[in-house]
Amino acid sequence: MQLEIITPQQIIFSGEVSAITLTGEAGLFTILENHAPIISTLVKGKIMYRTAEKENFLEISGGFVEANDNKINLCVEVQE
Repeated sequence: MQLEIITPQQIIFSGEVSAITLTGEAGLFTILENHAPIISTLVKGKIMYRTAEKENFLEISGGFVEANDNKINLCVEVQE
């Protein structure tokens, strides 16, 4: 899947991932390959995205995610 993580200031990550776990309003959820289309708001918490090399973690204070056709766009405020 193609993931792009952006903040208002910069692109944090753009590349291939096999999974991403996010904190939504109703709790944690994971997006895997061929996931149904989804748009969700995100709340303060830690996201995890898995590349071929490793698991990466990022603290966020909020944002939203859109996933469709194995393309995931994540717009977030990074926790300082």
